[in-house]
Amino acid sequence: MLKTTLAIAVVSLGAIGLTACDVKKTQEGNVTVPQVEVTKTKEGDVTLPKYDVTPPDVKVGTTDKTVTVPTVKTEEKTISVPTVTVTPAPDKK
Repeated sequence: MLKTTLAIAVVSLGAIGLTACDVKKTQEGNVTVPQVEVTKTKEGDVTLPKYDVTPPDVKVGTTDKTVTVPTVKTEEKTISVPTVTVTPAPDKK
């Protein structure tokens, strides 16, 4: 049960982490294809676009919560459950 909950938390964290990134294009891309006949008449030029990627600040911890746990008789136990705090990346202008 704990392994399943932990696996779900990790998968959810990964999905949140991918959607919380702030991506901005910092340079346009450019591709100039050389003209080739019998001999090359022009050199090629390739400029790839550049991106700045700022990942979010993610903090994972535990907190104590009281939950009802089924046993032979019902009783309350305090267990540690995972917590996730995601701070979005700051906007760059």
